[in-house]
Amino acid sequence: MARPDKAAAVAEIVDQFNDSAGAVLTEYRGLTVKQLRDLRRALGENANYAVVKNTLTKLAATEAGVEGFDDLLNGPTAIAFINGDVVEAAKGLRDFAKANPALVIKGGYIDGSSMDAKEIGKLADLESREVLMGKLAGAMLASLSQAVYLLNAPIAQAARLAGALQAKAEQDPSILQGGAGEPAAAVAEEAPAAEPEAADAAAEPEAGAADVAPEAEAEAAAPEATDAPAE
Repeated sequence: MARPDKAAAVAEIVDQFNDSAGAVLTEYRGLTVKQLRDLRRALGENANYAVVKNTLTKLAATEAGVEGFDDLLNGPTAIAFINGDVVEAAKGLRDFAKANPALVIKGGYIDGSSMDAKEIGKLADLESREVLMGKLAGAMLASLSQAVYLLNAPIAQAARLAGALQAKAEQDPSILQGGAGEPAAAVAEEAPAAEPEAADAAAEPEAGAADVAPEAEAEAAAPEATDAPAE
């Protein structure tokens, strides 16, 4: 490869390292062209799977500050440059490797840290970002509902207490004037102003009753009129 072409190829790999969330190094020896095409389709938008030259990749990794690849760059090499969900990309590689043992995951470089094949496998066992976000949202809603309940609980308790007090007062009005079970005399002493009004009301005749009663008595005392002639 001519020097300008080599420099351009290295620069392209450097750009892919810099633009991706991570990279997973694999050996694809034994995979057919169709299987490689199926792997790219399985990864979808989560990763760009590219066959690379080991010598150029070593130069590009050094330039991009990617560590841990030197000992892994041997044999036919391809790299999955992760552009989407890291967990989903790891799942796609793991599942494809289970169905196609010719694909060997060697290691990776995720979020600034080098990872071996076992760590990539553990990453694939995690839940996706969408699932985690859904669970987080559910937990937040549950916490919010609990907070609303706690804020409303004292009001509801106060309402229940007021209702119970009202029902008790209907049965025993004395609890509103001194507590249930106190003698009637004690309750009366607490509200003396009510007694004169009640006495006056009891002694005062109803309006119109005094005017009607004498007339009725007079009519009752008068002899009944008869048609018999006076003697």
